[in-house]
Amino acid sequence: MANMSPRRLLPLLASPHKGGRSALTCRFRCGDQCAHDVTNPSDNPYFGDVVAQAMSRRSMLRAGAVGALVVGTGVGTALPAAADPDVEAETLRHGGGNGPGGSGKLRFAAVAPNTDDKLTIPAGYASAAVVRWGDPVLPGAPAFDFENQTAEAQAAQFGYNCDYVTLFPIGHNRGLLWVNHEYSDESLMFRGYKDGTSATEEQIKIGMAAHGGSVVEIERVGNSGEWRLVTRGRRRYNRRITVHTPMKFTGPAAGSDLLKTAADPAGTTPVGMLNNCAGGTTPWGTVLTAEENFNQYFVNGNGVPEAQKPYLSRYGVSTTTGIPNGNRRFDRVDERFDLAKHPNELNRTGWIVEIDPFDPDSTPVKRTALGRFAHEGATTSLAADGRVVAYMGDDSRFEYVYKFVSKKRYIPGFDRHNRTLLDEGTLYVAKFTGDSPATEIDGSGRLPADGKFDGSGEWIPLVTGNVSHVPGMTAAEVLVYTRVAADKVGATKMDRPEDVERNPVTGGVYVALTNNSNRTPAQADEANPRSANKHGHVLEIVERRNDAGATTFAWSLPLVCGDPNDPATYFAGFDKTKVSPISCPDNVTFDADGNLWISTDGNQLGANDGLFVMPVRGPERGYLRQFLSVPVGAETCGPLISKDQRSVFVAVQHPGETDDASPENPSSHWPDGGTSQPRPSVAVVWHTEGKKIGS
Repeated sequence: MANMSPRRLLPLLASPHKGGRSALTCRFRCGDQCAHDVTNPSDNPYFGDVVAQAMSRRSMLRAGAVGALVVGTGVGTALPAAADPDVEAETLRHGGGNGPGGSGKLRFAAVAPNTDDKLTIPAGYASAAVVRWGDPVLPGAPAFDFENQTAEAQAAQFGYNCDYVTLFPIGHNRGLLWVNHEYSDESLMFRGYKDGTSATEEQIKIGMAAHGGSVVEIERVGNSGEWRLVTRGRRRYNRRITVHTPMKFTGPAAGSDLLKTAADPAGTTPVGMLNNCAGGTTPWGTVLTAEENFNQYFVNGNGVPEAQKPYLSRYGVSTTTGIPNGNRRFDRVDERFDLAKHPNELNRTGWIVEIDPFDPDSTPVKRTALGRFAHEGATTSLAADGRVVAYMGDDSRFEYVYKFVSKKRYIPGFDRHNRTLLDEGTLYVAKFTGDSPATEIDGSGRLPADGKFDGSGEWIPLVTGNVSHVPGMTAAEVLVYTRVAADKVGATKMDRPEDVERNPVTGGVYVALTNNSNRTPAQADEANPRSANKHGHVLEIVERRNDAGATTFAWSLPLVCGDPNDPATYFAGFDKTKVSPISCPDNVTFDADGNLWISTDGNQLGANDGLFVMPVRGPERGYLRQFLSVPVGAETCGPLISKDQRSVFVAVQHPGETDDASPENPSSHWPDGGTSQPRPSVAVVWHTEGKKIGS
């Protein structure tokens, strides 16, 4: 690696779509979101519109270690305040000290960018698929049969596109794997599929059953880092959640008129969840799964009352079109997806859903106190005083970064109390201010005179319990129409905020900003410094006095993605001739040493998506290397590093989802090879000699 020569820019893949995604991905994952107008029409100021005042960086947070089987998905424990926040902040940024997680030294040969139809991993490692689309989940479920699918079978089998992954221990060598099933791609699931209008009702029902999530029991293979699906015995925890699973609302908006429908006049019992992307876990051992691009599943937005149309538009629903192109037409088998008949049904999606993986009979809970938007995920930590904090991103162009802070404190072991914590507290939205003159931020991505993209910020309160902080909006309105509330308080428009995670060693909070090709030079600001930002970047938040409950913070951009040979890229000041190219960061996590792992979605550098790792402190801060790449047409989801750092799990979503693909002409045969159809799957990678991942 030290002798690597500088790279030339890789050619872009030909695509009529903005970003590196195929037409199929754009259609089925988000309803061609990028082809439509930006849904945020607010006149909130961009950084460039505000006279930035220079300020010293201060405040720092060192989070505790995750006390679960996995790192990056658990909750951090609060640590005492730093004696000198300014020194602590500089220590993180410039690499002093190793801290409780050790040096975090990474030693592996980076995977080269490629377009191979396989899971490409470093020398010395092995990989295997743990669970595939269609594998039996519930006892008695039939084996997968691509040519003879049924809705009944799919409701008992592993769902389609897998995204967020987390693991709960049930002994030393067994665990419960939770996996989101974000969306279905019927054009790859069924032969001859054209659209939802011409599809059979059974195909529509299969697609609905393929959404949601799965709990499956897995076991370690011997004493290695390999894991496999448990296929024998009772498997009493195994469960499927689908579009039809009964749920309940809790929190301040529960029972609001905005959530009431003819089928649920009390406004407290929604049905199912949609387009679940990333997620998180709670200190008390439950999953937080996030509904994201829910807007695309509904029809007849043009038939809702006029007063509701602006709110539908703000959430990406057309109010001029009855049946959007490519719609799956769930309304043909379930009329709640027809907004002309049930205009409030849209408001019942877009939430964080809490699920107990240890109780297959429990009712999933939609936590309204955490707000409603295109949730990428919700990751938790603890404030210095023990309150629970959840960080969240709204994954759309020019949307916002949020956090929720509970009113009451977490009490270890007091389950009945802890399960109320996400129902009462304060929901905040972030506002970022740069510390460089506006004239130095011109959209080119060139660093300002001080050599860094950085500044200060604040968390602006939107609502506390039943008290709104937004003039003209009730608490219920703030929580149901959270985007509108954030518009009103002047939150900062970001470049598709996706995963937001807190480092369990340093306490820094990291935000993956995937891309935003719509940002103009005039709209560039120090936190989003490139116009037509097709490669994205990662933002680091350092909250005041080591406290996740703080309302002020410092921030910087340690990573501005793209080809290292492009001057509009930045790798925390590290030698760019030694790093891997990276495009479109999506999900992030951390290993036990505090190294940042980044998965990508929509690589615009002509290669497959992958998983990357970068130290965030010490002399190798910014030394980013590619650890693996996924097959043709796929994106890298998850990811998940085991606590012992002997296993890394990745969800390989939509393999073979390329523009010319179909069951008759598959562009991928992963994971089964030969002439098989591609199957979205969760895979595990481990070192063949039992060493730590990355060593």
